[in-house]
Amino acid sequence: MNSTMMKTPKHIKFRLIVMNFLQFAIWGAYLTCIGNYLGKVGLGDYIPWFYAIQGIVSIFMPAIIGIIADRYIQPQKMLGICHLIAGAFMVGCWYLGYDANVSSATPDKVLMIALYTLSVAFYMPTLALSNTVAFSILRENNYDTISAFPPIRVFGTVGFIATMWFVNCATWTQEAGFSFSLDNPERFQYTYMQLLVSGVLGIALAAYSFTLPQCRIHSKKSNSIIQSLGLDAFKLFKSRQMALFFVFSMLLGMSLQITNGYATPFITSFKGMAEYANTFGANNATLLTSLSQISEALCILLIPFFLHRFGIKKVMLIAMFAWVLRFGLFGIGDPGHGVWMFVLSMIVYGVAFDFFNVSGALFVEKETDKTIQASAQGLFMLMTNGIGASVGTLAAGKVVEHFCIWNSEGYLVGNWEAVWTIFASYALIVAVLFAIFFKYKHHTEKIAR
Repeated sequence: MNSTMMKTPKHIKFRLIVMNFLQFAIWGAYLTCIGNYLGKVGLGDYIPWFYAIQGIVSIFMPAIIGIIADRYIQPQKMLGICHLIAGAFMVGCWYLGYDANVSSATPDKVLMIALYTLSVAFYMPTLALSNTVAFSILRENNYDTISAFPPIRVFGTVGFIATMWFVNCATWTQEAGFSFSLDNPERFQYTYMQLLVSGVLGIALAAYSFTLPQCRIHSKKSNSIIQSLGLDAFKLFKSRQMALFFVFSMLLGMSLQITNGYATPFITSFKGMAEYANTFGANNATLLTSLSQISEALCILLIPFFLHRFGIKKVMLIAMFAWVLRFGLFGIGDPGHGVWMFVLSMIVYGVAFDFFNVSGALFVEKETDKTIQASAQGLFMLMTNGIGASVGTLAAGKVVEHFCIWNSEGYLVGNWEAVWTIFASYALIVAVLFAIFFKYKHHTEKIAR
């Protein structure tokens, strides 16, 4: 038996905690603050594409990598390979930014987008692969995955928050070296250094993945390509209820990347106004938005209570109206006396994101045949994080582009009140239509099983 497999169960859980921490720390280094950097170097108009790319590659890359991990390469090794490639391309993005900064030029946008695309194309499949690895190792060590995995997975959110805080405060210059600050304009959240943090963490996790216990390859050669890619789940559209659910999943998914792409540029834009230039909020947008992830982690604990009390449809409706509040509070808040509205918007995000994603996944699990449940869950993710998020990001970019412009100081300024009002109105329309057209009866016993 592999010596690694002989380690104590406690040690095994710790190793999976480290894996999950790094898995999401990679993402947290840039996901919410890359817009600040792009705007500063003259690439602000391409923010929608940087976020849409994540959704586009999520349509097909996880399925392709999943087939390879199922049939040919052990999942933990596949995880390492993907992170090595993704990390290397992200370091390439950093070098482009560094080289452009040295010569006081704008980074080559075509090459930057190409390298970034290749990086996220190999990173996005690791979100599912890391779960596969964790479940496999837990089962091999006789753990109940239902009870053992959530406490491990929560450290992923901790890792995401940790790197958000790090890039918000970390600064490095040749003159002063490395330091932490809450007001230095050269902090990583504004520079190409956030890309280096992500790339280095990715390469570190790649090396770590190769040391994890071996996971079995479960070859399913009898499955067709259609089954392997999860395309057989599309037959669920024959059911009116399921078709409506997936359509609304796509419509709600259009809200997902809006605040990831524009929350920090929006909050940072207040630095261009004299009355807000020195406020904590305007100078620490990434730190402020990290409250969303903290809320996300805490709201997961509330979901069982709400599901039992109100049922799946009402919980999903709560999530939809939470999106209205998320956008609306941004529209009327400011980083000065109105910073409490920003904080409340961050807290509401946990409800908006988790309540729909988790209850939606539960709905799919309860209402689909066991033979296609995995495919159905993949279809749910495809509609929300794939098609919905991609279309939503591009559409949001057009709205922002209409009302706001990047000024010479690298701030995205304009009529933000109109922008957030449009987004809030959209979320409200989706919520009302969902309440009217989606029919689902609450059965406590079905949820409780």
